[in-house]
Amino acid sequence: MTKPDAIAPLLNEHTWSLLRQAHADFHSEASEVYDEVLIEVSDRIRSSRSIGKADIGALLFWKRLRADTRWVRDLMALADSEVRDTTGHAVSAVNDAALDIASAAAEGRKALSALPGFVRGDALASALLTAAAPDRMAVYDRRAQSGLEKLGLSLSAARGRYGRYMAIVNGLASEAERRGHPWSPRQVDLALFALGGQKRIS
Repeated sequence: MTKPDAIAPLLNEHTWSLLRQAHADFHSEASEVYDEVLIEVSDRIRSSRSIGKADIGALLFWKRLRADTRWVRDLMALADSEVRDTTGHAVSAVNDAALDIASAAAEGRKALSALPGFVRGDALASALLTAAAPDRMAVYDRRAQSGLEKLGLSLSAARGRYGRYMAIVNGLASEAERRGHPWSPRQVDLALFALGGQKRIS
């Protein structure tokens, strides 16, 4: 495993080939409309500059997460205006050009932590932040974590994980661009998702 998880090291030829092939595999197998919900929600957020309960519900469906939980009931008990007030701060943070991507991610994630269901865990939170800033942020989930591990990259579950994840993703995007593949952070997370879902690596 690598050293600090806040900085993404360059990949060697073997690990780069794993990531590049995973990226190709995803795009050869996934539906062309895979991100339709994400794109639709992102368009609404761009107009409203906040994320409402209906948007969160759509992204919950897109990520195929359970909705029969206490935090969903608690979130639904809040006025949409209150939810939007909180998410508006997150939307502003991840789109703040004065902040580097990792810092913007950390600030956005911190803002969402005030809502029920967003105190711990980064899967749904990262989906919201990616919808809020699709050119800057990326989705984190268990498969992305597994993908990182298969590349020999370390990411701990300690507080502030999403900001550290985005530092790694940004480093991988820079590495891909250096190798002639100009991937966005979202393209990196799709490659990690595909790699993390592989049963075996040949």
